[in-house]
Amino acid sequence: MKILLDVHTHTIASGHAFSTLQEMVQAAADRGLRILGITEHTGGIPGTCSDIYFRNLPMVPRNMYGVELLMGAEINIVDYTGRLDLEEKYFRFLDLRIAGLHSLCYRSGTVEENTAAVLGAIYNPHIDIISHPGDGTAELDFERLVLAAKENNVLLEINNSSLNPLRHKEKAKGNNLEILRLCKHYEQPVILGSDAHISFSIADYRWLYPLLAETDFPEALILNDKPEAFKARLKRNREETVI
Repeated sequence: MKILLDVHTHTIASGHAFSTLQEMVQAAADRGLRILGITEHTGGIPGTCSDIYFRNLPMVPRNMYGVELLMGAEINIVDYTGRLDLEEKYFRFLDLRIAGLHSLCYRSGTVEENTAAVLGAIYNPHIDIISHPGDGTAELDFERLVLAAKENNVLLEINNSSLNPLRHKEKAKGNNLEILRLCKHYEQPVILGSDAHISFSIADYRWLYPLLAETDFPEALILNDKPEAFKARLKRNREETVI
């Protein structure tokens, strides 16, 4: 499988990452990517950009160094209803909308409460991807999430950074194996995410490849080598959503 897209990455604008936007895109070009997603954290993460950053995204060229650029956001899920911490009025400026749980702005509850929180984001018609659902931030009913994602044209991310041993996320491997097995069973596509916070980590999926092998996960259900199919999903979401 030749990786052609990586759509979950961060620049210095997120406050705790280390490369500029142009450095990230140049690295993507050097790796032969056709599409790069820049998805800065929204306001619940300390040190990240303010909301005006997202309002100004139309100023950014969408093609640099031969790479198509998707400018988006990784939006925080902040309560058990799936409420997000970026106002909907900013969504029209985002090419890509990711939502996820982060311990800095979400208080983990019961499995039912946590699952309801992520389901709320999945049911939100503006959301394209759920970031690192298997990282162990909260206990979740993964079967319910996979079925809801399939029904609502949302992708669940298999996140490489969560599996890095330096992150000490003990539940990440088992959780992601379960997500992969369920997605395989229900024929639900997944997206591999580097969650790169420095240019050298773009399209680096070294920690998740063994999980794909262990589950014998079908290449047909991985979208990172299918840029047109990925863009078609985004287009369908936009056509079905009026902001």
